[in-house]
Amino acid sequence: MPFLRPRLLAVFVLLVAAGAIGVLYVIQPGPVHAVLRPPLDLAKLFVQPRPLATPAVAFAESDGKRDTLASFQGHYVLLNLWATWCTPCVRELPQLARLKSALPRLAVVAVNVGRNDVAQTAAFLKSHAADGLSVYVDSDAALIRAFDAQGLPFSVLVDPKGREIARAIGPCEWGTQTAVTYLRTLTAPRSAS
Repeated sequence: MPFLRPRLLAVFVLLVAAGAIGVLYVIQPGPVHAVLRPPLDLAKLFVQPRPLATPAVAFAESDGKRDTLASFQGHYVLLNLWATWCTPCVRELPQLARLKSALPRLAVVAVNVGRNDVAQTAAFLKSHAADGLSVYVDSDAALIRAFDAQGLPFSVLVDPKGREIARAIGPCEWGTQTAVTYLRTLTAPRSAS
């Protein structure tokens, strides 16, 4: 029965082709803005299923000028809300400073939402090995209300279009090599293909 072998081969080829076509139609590529799954160091980072609009809330810079997240449009932003009385927040500050230094493409915006003024915040950052961070203050807690933050530290990852793509309630290990690699990959320039 020599004719069986070519038939078996043809059936096998058809099954493989059908399987490949099935995989192509079932596995669909994610959108261009899809956020990679965070590593364990960033286990508290919840990736949004769809990007969300960010509120247009102002906070103070070191010179007293008011700023919003919109001024960072075109860049990835890690917004971190912290306070001097929050022990996990204070532990995160040096890691955020290292992250800012390691990833210049990522704007690390650590905003003190306590009752401290700009000078007190700058002194606090310096005394906690985080003077590499820019000084931002929101003493009326407008960011907490606008983002409905349910605790501190609270972090939001914002894409270059100004949309929230992930958030974390509680501390993360921002300064680890794994976290830096993850965020470097996420913020890497994409080709428009």
